[in-house]
Amino acid sequence: MIPEDIIISQENFQQPSLTYKIDFKKNKMVGTTDGLEAVKQAVFLILLTERDYSKIYQDYGIKIADLIGQDFSFAISELKKRITEALLEDDRITVVENFTFTDSKDGLLVEFDVITIYGVVHEQEVYNL
Repeated sequence: MIPEDIIISQENFQQPSLTYKIDFKKNKMVGTTDGLEAVKQAVFLILLTERDYSKIYQDYGIKIADLIGQDFSFAISELKKRITEALLEDDRITVVENFTFTDSKDGLLVEFDVITIYGVVHEQEVYNL
């Protein structure tokens, strides 16, 4: 029996952002990171991961594979929507804005700003669509 005088409170609180820091050049963990640097790493990993590639990635990453070969204007509008939705899953990210798309020899260069609770991250990715 639960005592009636106990009050259970469910307040919203920010999850800690402390995480392992990945050195992608050496392919190993090199300590920990927090704050804006942790969000930068999270943005990189989200944009690198193909959503629905396997069961473990059903609710993580961004779906890109089905945009390959699509009409260019359709791919751009979908890419903007998908990047925004994927990144806003992280509660440290509040807004994704200022998208620019440039067709380059390496693929479609996408640049945008990620507004976080720690500051602004300017991101750029190249997608081969």
